[in-house]
Amino acid sequence: MKRLLHILSLGLCIAAAQAYADTTVMGWQTLSVTDAQKERPIEGLLWYPAQDDTRVERIQSNGVWIGVDAAKNATPVEGKHPLVVLSHGMYGNARNQNWLAQALVSEGYIVASLNHPGTSTWLRDPDDARQLWERPRDVSRVITSLLGDKDFSALIDAERIFMGGHSLGGWTAMWLAGGRYDGTKVKAECAADPSDLICGISDMWQIAKTPEDVLAMEQDLSDPRIKAIAVFDLGGTQTFAFETLAKVKTPLLVIGAPKPSKGSLDLNRESRALVRALPKETTRYIELTSLSHFDFLGLCTERAVEILEDEIAGDGEICEDGAVERITDHALISNAVIAFFANP
Repeated sequence: MKRLLHILSLGLCIAAAQAYADTTVMGWQTLSVTDAQKERPIEGLLWYPAQDDTRVERIQSNGVWIGVDAAKNATPVEGKHPLVVLSHGMYGNARNQNWLAQALVSEGYIVASLNHPGTSTWLRDPDDARQLWERPRDVSRVITSLLGDKDFSALIDAERIFMGGHSLGGWTAMWLAGGRYDGTKVKAECAADPSDLICGISDMWQIAKTPEDVLAMEQDLSDPRIKAIAVFDLGGTQTFAFETLAKVKTPLLVIGAPKPSKGSLDLNRESRALVRALPKETTRYIELTSLSHFDFLGLCTERAVEILEDEIAGDGEICEDGAVERITDHALISNAVIAFFANP
């Protein structure tokens, strides 16, 4: 009987969500955090359920990426909405998960996606990149800013704040869940195998190269306001003290990408290792065989592979199977995330 009631309830929720989506559009605005940390300005995009009172346009399209349909500065739908903050991967940007924002907005979520200074597409200052501990703080600052915003604070349900992070964004998310960087462990692992991914990135960005920076990296940056987190094919699992991962209380959905690609990560050292270290009762793990590391990015145009190859040989792989196949993958991912946030 309980299973039947669950199925009936789920069906009603799906029907209600569809009716909701049919009467609203996706609104968008630029996101700008103004706080005391003026030396590290945070900007990005804010997506939200909106009234159909402004023209909907296809935005953020180019020769490589297919954009999304949204209405700029449309009037938000009244009421309390859950909030999701999205964190991009290494040299990614606030646009990378627009497709997921669109799916979440259709279910009534407000979504904030940000550009992390130092590690985003257009913001590559090496000193900002070195201060990698600022990445989780960026997310917390966005949450604080929106909860105090004169227009959006009344629209956000402070008890339903969530986060999603891809690759380096997933690593960022684990800090916010309570994982703690272990400088001694990283130093030992890189001495034993300097070819490891985290060692190359640490050298490139000069991460934790001074005692002061090690202390900054090892601090507790957890944010209890975030009630559940979705982690998309993260990198950097081995940088965490595993005893801190074992104490994480935030419910986590971890999605691994086993399909080989240029950006493939070793799942045994990353997503699978993370799941083994986390509490079983609050962790869910999915591996979709069709997923590659880049399938968490947007939909690609027919000419995307050609354009990317012309720019940098080998980069075309970012958009291989990035059209029809990626539509299916996006649906699987977004459905899993929405179901998880509804019942973490």
